Amino acid sequence: MELNSAQKRSFYRDGFLRLPGAVPQELVDEARRAINASLGDRGIDPAQLTTFRAQSYCPELQSASIITDLLNTSSVWSSAESAIAPGQIRPVTSGQIALRFPSTEPLRPPHPHIDGMYTPSNSVPKGTISNFTALVGVVLSDIPRADMGNLTVWPGSHLQYEQYFRDRGPQALLEGMPNVALLEPVQLTGEPGDAVLCHYQLGHGIAGNSSPDIRYAIYFRLSHVDHDAIHWECMTDIWREWAGMRDVLSAQRA
Repeated sequence: MELNSAQKRSFYRDGFLRLPGAVPQELVDEARRAINASLGDRGIDPAQLTTFRAQSYCPELQSASIITDLLNTSSVWSSAESAIAPGQIRPVTSGQIALRFPSTEPLRPPHPHIDGMYTPSNSVPKGTISNFTALVGVVLSDIPRADMGNLTVWPGSHLQYEQYFRDRGPQALLEGMPNVALLEPVQLTGEPGDAVLCHYQLGHGIAGNSSPDIRYAIYFRLSHVDHDAIHWECMTDIWREWAGMRDVLSAQRA
């Protein structure tokens, strides 16, 4: 679905955009069925929990069409292309199956991070930043309120981090998350089939889950076809890969 000017202005300001009902219910149902079947057949090895949380549950399903179709055959893809540019996003062949299980412990507040930073369990090589262009999340379960494992975002943090990296250089992220005074976080609610488009550089995190249910979501990382050649520059010029945003950028800079 082509984004309109109001949506692009909102995305520019906040760094994220909700896409209600972007994925057909039948695709959502098929993905959840496959995930639940995997959990029932294979279970979860406790020794792998840290890796699954950081990388993906049900790793054998990550590249299956039942997962990738949530992005590739829904309106989410055309929405992302309208902001980046048609034909300028690399093919996406896998998704992160992100489950958030209920907790019986007191919930801790979420903390912002930017994807692609090294941790011992996320497969990012130490001393590197595996950045990309956009993060897309697809909701597979009802999230009607806060503290249900919600994706949590810090509106406008993409612009603040851009200035931080302009001042200190993008490699400063190797030293840890920028120490920047951010706006209050927003825990995103949603229904199955809703999606969210996030700029790579948006600070985000995951809230705890005090509900009785598992939170199901799939995350996709999108990269511009030229990303590898300009991946550092994109951290100090965060719209470098977003040709579809040019009209909004021109208006903002006028």
